[in-house]
Amino acid sequence: MGYTTDWENIMNNAFGKGGRPKFGTGADDGLSSSLDALTRALQDQQKDLDARIQAQTRAVQDSDAATQRALDESRQMLKQMENDGLLAKGTSQVAPEHQGSFMGLADTIKEKVLGQDAFVDSLVRAMRRPFVLGTEGESAKNVILICGSDGTGRHYALRCIAQEMAARGLIRSEAPAMMDLALYNDPGDEKLFLQDLYAALHAPGEMLLFEHYEQCHPGFLTLLADLAIRGSAQLNSRYLVKDGILVDAGTALAPGTVGSLTPRGKYMIFFSPNGREKLADKFGSGMVAAVGDVCQTGPYTVESLQKLAAQSLNKLAQKVHTRLNLKLRAGVDVRDWVADQHNKSEGAGALASVCDQMFRALSEYCLDQDSALTGQVTLTIQDKTPYFSIEGSPARPLLELLPVEYTGALDAVQKEMDRIVGLTELKQYVMDLADNVRVQQRRAAAGLPTSDITMHMIFSGNPGTGKTTIARLLARYLKAIGALSGGQLVEVSRADLVGRYSGHTAPLTNSVIQSALGGVLFIDEAYSLYRGEQDSFGLEAIDTLVKGMEDHRNDLVVVLAGYTREMNEFLTANSGLASRFPNQLEFPDYSGEELLAITKIQAKAKGYAIDPAAEPALLDYYTTQQAENAATAGNGRLARNTLEKAILNQSRRIASDLNAPLETLLVTDFSLGETAQ
Repeated sequence: MGYTTDWENIMNNAFGKGGRPKFGTGADDGLSSSLDALTRALQDQQKDLDARIQAQTRAVQDSDAATQRALDESRQMLKQMENDGLLAKGTSQVAPEHQGSFMGLADTIKEKVLGQDAFVDSLVRAMRRPFVLGTEGESAKNVILICGSDGTGRHYALRCIAQEMAARGLIRSEAPAMMDLALYNDPGDEKLFLQDLYAALHAPGEMLLFEHYEQCHPGFLTLLADLAIRGSAQLNSRYLVKDGILVDAGTALAPGTVGSLTPRGKYMIFFSPNGREKLADKFGSGMVAAVGDVCQTGPYTVESLQKLAAQSLNKLAQKVHTRLNLKLRAGVDVRDWVADQHNKSEGAGALASVCDQMFRALSEYCLDQDSALTGQVTLTIQDKTPYFSIEGSPARPLLELLPVEYTGALDAVQKEMDRIVGLTELKQYVMDLADNVRVQQRRAAAGLPTSDITMHMIFSGNPGTGKTTIARLLARYLKAIGALSGGQLVEVSRADLVGRYSGHTAPLTNSVIQSALGGVLFIDEAYSLYRGEQDSFGLEAIDTLVKGMEDHRNDLVVVLAGYTREMNEFLTANSGLASRFPNQLEFPDYSGEELLAITKIQAKAKGYAIDPAAEPALLDYYTTQQAENAATAGNGRLARNTLEKAILNQSRRIASDLNAPLETLLVTDFSLGETAQ
């Protein structure tokens, strides 16, 4: 700094050699003059030192300001990059000492993921493992099994960790690639599986998530096990990459073909409710050894649920204030009631769902008011039911404000069922399915084991007894009660399932099964699939059908229809066929009274009315026809054919009679003496 040198100059100006002052020789004025000179010199030097110190202070301040400006500009740049999608959200908020570090990451995640501290610790440790142990080449960073019950925060916790790691620069992208392995349950899905796996491995994210490995075809699991254990997997064919898509190279000798896959340095993460035992059962023991970490969620404690409930209520309060301009007040009773909504099927998600219901109910109240509301809304619990009050108004049940649940689809199906003549026992069986579905749904919500009944059925009986009609209503009814996701009815016969050449049948049958997923597959004259032991194509279709029923037992109902005797023979074609169709429903022939009722209903639907005088003759006619041979008479088809013939005869009768009633069908119009075709 030069302070020492300056001080020495001052002293040298005041003193001579040997340290003697430079005073006059004994004169007082000389001493005084020398002291004044020394004082002035000291003052001047002090001023100079003060000026230098002030200049250095200003320089330090300017440097600090420049540093702060640089930090602010850096944060602004990071924020802009976040908005442009170039960086993960939250990057600009990470403290500098945490950039590129796992320091404090677990604590940060625990502020968001409540009640699963041990799980969060294990998951952060699993993410950190490759940073400590290192990885070789393009092998997996780590193979992780995340297990635990649904609704315990497994996916949410991983999503939070991925966001924070991306914000800290530990991974390039927070977005994971995901494969639902339940989609690849057939060996014919190989090309689709390889294409999707290749795309996932080449996605920008560093995490590859696998769901539902339990439902995947074993051959594909072997390939995934090779990726995890060996770091690479050989493919059965060679492929070219065209626009990011694998194309089978066949026998072409082309350069740059792909004959194997590697994990490309990604985390391989398997989600499952099951632990190591199920993993070993599906993949083999080698896969279990390759798993670096098993991270398992645990059941929520009462305290954890209360914290989660408080978190959900805080979000509700923010939403109510932002959207409805109301301040929300809720006590411990409301928090505990929300916590009690937790169930094992939805998990903690049930808490957020009920808070969402409360918001929608308050929204309905606001929509009914003529003017915007302000002030405070108070929530309370009375008789285990949430009540609300605005600015001291009388408390009212909150959830009663929600629109009544739509049951139109179910009501419509039930009305159609009621209009069907006869088939009382069959209609009752279909209706009883709803009771079982509702009970099993309640058991699942309570965390109890469920016992879903097999709904595959055989409809046997003569033609025209209503088999197809009931099948169509069955599909719509099962969708309405929540037993099926789609509710479509796919009607097929042998020609739609059995191929014309070797290797054609299985893909054809599988294609039909895929089209019926979520609904009902109705196979009319199903016995035609089996034409004896020499019918290899038919037997292959049956075997493929049986496997498809097993693979999709929760989202497919198969109904086989045909004559009673022939259907009994058909069940012997495959050893597993009869056991998969425990519900064998016999459709009885219609009585004369039922056919008369059917005719009257059909006539009304077409805008006609049967003359009451014609009804006794029609009844006798139908009774005689059914007694002689119901199978060839046609049952319901007999009624339809008889009515259509009567309408045609009536048209001829009144064509030249302008005064004749246009809607009345007389007994002479029915030509009951003729044999119905």
